[in-house]
Amino acid sequence: MIDQRLLRTDLAGVKAALARRGNPSVLDDVDEAALLDARLLDITGRRDAIRARVNTISKEVGRLRRQLPDIEASVGDGNTAEILQTESRTLGDEEHTLAGEHDQMAGALRELLLGIPNPPHPDAPDGADDADNQIVTGPLGMSDPVADHLRVPHWETATALGILDNERAVKIAGAMFTMQRGAGATLARALCQYGLDLNADVHEEVRPPSLVSTATLTATGQLPKFADDAYAIERDDLWCIPTAEVPLTSIYADEVLDDTVLPIRVMAHSSSYRREAGSAGRDTRGMLRAHEFDKVEILAFATPEQAPALLVDMVARAERAIAGLGLPYRIIEICTGDMGQTHHRSFDVEVYAPGADAWLEVSSISWFGEYQARRGNIRFKRHDAEGKPVKGTEFVHTLNGSALAVPRVWAAIIENYRNPDGSVTVPDVLRPYMRGIERIDLPAGPKVEPEVGLVR
Repeated sequence: MIDQRLLRTDLAGVKAALARRGNPSVLDDVDEAALLDARLLDITGRRDAIRARVNTISKEVGRLRRQLPDIEASVGDGNTAEILQTESRTLGDEEHTLAGEHDQMAGALRELLLGIPNPPHPDAPDGADDADNQIVTGPLGMSDPVADHLRVPHWETATALGILDNERAVKIAGAMFTMQRGAGATLARALCQYGLDLNADVHEEVRPPSLVSTATLTATGQLPKFADDAYAIERDDLWCIPTAEVPLTSIYADEVLDDTVLPIRVMAHSSSYRREAGSAGRDTRGMLRAHEFDKVEILAFATPEQAPALLVDMVARAERAIAGLGLPYRIIEICTGDMGQTHHRSFDVEVYAPGADAWLEVSSISWFGEYQARRGNIRFKRHDAEGKPVKGTEFVHTLNGSALAVPRVWAAIIENYRNPDGSVTVPDVLRPYMRGIERIDLPAGPKVEPEVGLVR
């Protein structure tokens, strides 16, 4: 979330930055948050003044009792200790009321702040929506013209090859679940190992939990805004992760790191779960949109000074993965109007899928500034040039990116590596992980299987 202190010290600057996102309701929320913050400060001041007065009274009564041992037997309106104790009780009631107002208002302010997006980086391009996103690299690797045998959607090719069986996946789990089989499953696993191996030089591999707490999902910004897109296990107050970014970000929640260990870079292969609320009927064929999929995520914790170079490095790593697969691709920078709530600056890598005749987002690399770290309370302590600790702490900056997201890359491989006879050639870089499979061929003969849906 944004720095609450800026609502008092630079409200105009906050509003000017957020105005670039093109959503006037956000500015209304900022104004309301500033009013709540001012009221909260007033209540806090009054509460603290009362607490200080009660503390003074307590000390004074104690002093009087020490001076007059029989003061408890001396009762009357003129008794100083009794008057002070009456005042203390009255103030205590008032303090209790203010404390309740404080907690209520602090809760309302936090809920409001959780919904206010991250101010964009000054270098992020202005724009209203995805039409204003800027191509910064490419397109590279495009065929001109695209051969006719590549113009076949991956779901048709994969079904014919027997490596994609979404009909039975739907029978098992319901709509928008997928199932790869045989060489298709091996290809999906190969992509994950390829993504891990490419980044193992600087990123520590982690296998985090696939279920997380509400606090963990809130820290990265999925809650409360994207609750409808998440799978909840209400009985245990747990959520299925929508990406490994969620548990990785909270590894150091409520901790203070040493600047000498930063940046810390981690990565994880995990399954990801998304309800995709509101996506019914859009890109639901094949592998383009699914409720469950595998992905390799890379993530970094850094000082503000380290973050810009890390963003460049992570974009380069995502590009290297796609370029290594020999897929046509481009890199775009996301404009302020299309930027996600938590993003400070963001880039996407897109591949061209000739069968779908579409550019598919396969990686999103984002710098969050201290937005996520404030939610997760992840701080670091600096040291001066002599190695001595500097007073105070600061919030770290977080960055993350999809090193390799399986579904759309898998689909792009099937479409771009399709041969005229309907077979699919395996990209060279994946062959070490494919158990000797270099080409996925059509079945040698008719494959007899029970038809899906015949048994009721």
